[in-house]
Amino acid sequence: MTIDIRDHADRVWRGELDDSITHTGMNGAGVVDVADGLGWQPGFGNAVAFRTDDGLVLFDTGNQYTAGQLHRNVREWCDAPLTTAFYSHGHIDHVMGMAPFDAEPGPRPQVVAHENVPARFDRYLLTHGYNTVINRRQFQAPELTWPTDYRYPDVTFRDGLTVTRGGLTFELFHAKGETDDAAVAWVPEHRLLLPGDLFIWLAPNCGNPQKAQRYPREWAHALRRMAALGAETMIPSHGLPVFGAERVHQALTETAEWLEGIVEQTLAMLNDGRRLDDVVHAVRPPARLADRVYLRARYDEPEFIVRNLWRLYGGWYDGDPAHLKPAPAADLARALADLAGGAARRAAAARRAAGSGDLRVAAHLAELAVQADPQSTGLHEARAEVYAARAAAESSLMARGVYTWAADESRRAAGDETAARPTVPRLIG
Repeated sequence: MTIDIRDHADRVWRGELDDSITHTGMNGAGVVDVADGLGWQPGFGNAVAFRTDDGLVLFDTGNQYTAGQLHRNVREWCDAPLTTAFYSHGHIDHVMGMAPFDAEPGPRPQVVAHENVPARFDRYLLTHGYNTVINRRQFQAPELTWPTDYRYPDVTFRDGLTVTRGGLTFELFHAKGETDDAAVAWVPEHRLLLPGDLFIWLAPNCGNPQKAQRYPREWAHALRRMAALGAETMIPSHGLPVFGAERVHQALTETAEWLEGIVEQTLAMLNDGRRLDDVVHAVRPPARLADRVYLRARYDEPEFIVRNLWRLYGGWYDGDPAHLKPAPAADLARALADLAGGAARRAAAARRAAGSGDLRVAAHLAELAVQADPQSTGLHEARAEVYAARAAAESSLMARGVYTWAADESRRAAGDETAARPTVPRLIG
């Protein structure tokens, strides 16, 4: 496909176009030439292709829904046998495209990944049902079913590994950030950095409230290590390439600074003995970076990162003694409803709070009302209204997914089976 990818990427950098983990603006473009022998397949989970003297090499292989199309697009671009595929990490939008290549005649391609990837796949099998539920909620994709068949790597590494293929060098090193199994690749012949999901054109996905532990401090360290390489091109596993050594360095170091600001404030308050509630509502990312296109909180959010840091360094106890061994939520809700004069009054108060713009308080009140009387149609109608308003006011995909799911849950409980449900899955971070 003929396209001026550098001009397109420049417009994204300047904020004129949107192309990130939440908006794959060039999805369907096929394999786009970035340099001689270097192709980029955009989608939800990019793939990077290398045409070498020793066959085809891939960095990431896309998701389960686009595996066939990825294979066709790559084969239009290069018909050489696939010799090697690297996984940037084990999330399923990066590792599910190998089957069509494995089915080709000839030697089976070799898959290279960090040593923690097999353990991730094993965990996915143990928590198959949970992952189905949370990703349906996060992406508003009720038909999504979490996969149970994974292409495990043939070669793994712990700290670093250098692989040479057809005149190209792939210098891999381990990083912790969104996952504990990330593999960053440096290809010196192209002055190319492949950061995987450590850069996604938005604020780092480092606090996802429904997913396993993430590592903000280590993520910042990895970003600074990548910045020191002097890459002239960076192709992340979501969103457009970044061209030019100055821009690559700026994107990486400022993302590190953004994370470091959150980490330092959170640890300071944690060490000072503050409660989690205080920390969540006090910590803010550096104000000087508020206008950066690649640090917008449209996928994850700073307050979710704070919670993830608390979980990592402080455990699950949030500092509120009542939460250490709490009453069942329904018992507390009924007790509070009695004090307020009934659950209906709580629901009415929730509607008033929402009408005045206090959506955080409105959500608490609506939730307590329904917990006190979960069979009440009227209470569910109020809850649906509150969470629909909350979803409409949110900018991040994570928050919108949870609140929209809650609104639809109450609409159905109130007898509305026509509640809108998007059915196109967009996976997975």
